[in-house]
Amino acid sequence: MNNVTWDWELFAFLNFDGGRVLDATMSTISGIKMWLPLYALIIYMVWRRYSWRGVIALIVAMGIAIGMADIVAGIFKHSGPLKHLCPEFPVRLRPMFTQELLDTHIVSTDHGSFGTVSAHAATIVSLAVLSSIIIHRRWFTWTMVGVATLICYSRIYLACHFPQDILIGTALGIVSGLVGLMAFRLVMRQKRTA
Repeated sequence: MNNVTWDWELFAFLNFDGGRVLDATMSTISGIKMWLPLYALIIYMVWRRYSWRGVIALIVAMGIAIGMADIVAGIFKHSGPLKHLCPEFPVRLRPMFTQELLDTHIVSTDHGSFGTVSAHAATIVSLAVLSSIIIHRRWFTWTMVGVATLICYSRIYLACHFPQDILIGTALGIVSGLVGLMAFRLVMRQKRTA
């Protein structure tokens, strides 16, 4: 078991009872449905710049980047298809299950026990890195930074992750986003030569 406590004070500052409206808002932000228009915008922007070939390359790259982020995060919190790959890695309980944090505001306990690496942070950051570099528009990059920050904060508000879990997930997202970018460029290069 991971006994890290350096970020408990920061977690306690960021996690508070904002009432039913903020609870519902943060739950929605943490979900998928709200962000479907963002995915549509990304696809549209890539289509405008690269045509349908770019959209196909983007979908392949997103699958690789987001898949890698989610699977690797699962390894470190002992969940998902490769959960037994690194059994000696010390897992960390989610804040909602950490008994020492008595004043934690919990919206729902419908989650796995461990949150060592935030898959939400990893996947949204990988998408932000990948799409921001491909689309290459300042307003879009700042939009993605804002969206990623909001989603990451929602995970702390909902007591799903500690700040360290978000930071590690962010680092994983940067790496997997860059791997996805390499895949995008490889697919685009192959399509040009074909």
